[in-house]
Amino acid sequence: MSSLQKEQYIELVVGAETCAIRIEEIHEIIKMLSITDIPFSRNEVKGVVNLRGKVVCVMSLRNLLGMADEPYTRSTRIIVVRHREEFVGLIVDKVNKVTTYAEIHPPAGGHNRSREGVFHGIGQRDDQLVGILKLEEILGG
Repeated sequence: MSSLQKEQYIELVVGAETCAIRIEEIHEIIKMLSITDIPFSRNEVKGVVNLRGKVVCVMSLRNLLGMADEPYTRSTRIIVVRHREEFVGLIVDKVNKVTTYAEIHPPAGGHNRSREGVFHGIGQRDDQLVGILKLEEILGG
């Protein structure tokens, strides 16, 4: 059993995709807040939020994974992660649950080359496969 299999993950939904982030990489999960726009920023940067006195940059995980924006819903959440000594918020459509995976496979080198580098591996539980996100790659490693 590899160390990845013993770890816990937060399973989340972005568009039609179910992905996971290692729980140790997550600082907190919050409900959608009012986001202050940053003029002239990249499309995936949605702005900043004030999180208990700290200014946190918020990015769309949809945009970072090459998906179009969708309107926020009651299920929309901001997952706050630590990246290079700073907190970054990732907007996701929904947070499912905390989970572990019986098996973790290396990411498949399929046709979609742009997506290949964003996964540590593919978690498998029963017959469901879930991509485990590589935050360093997604947020600009």
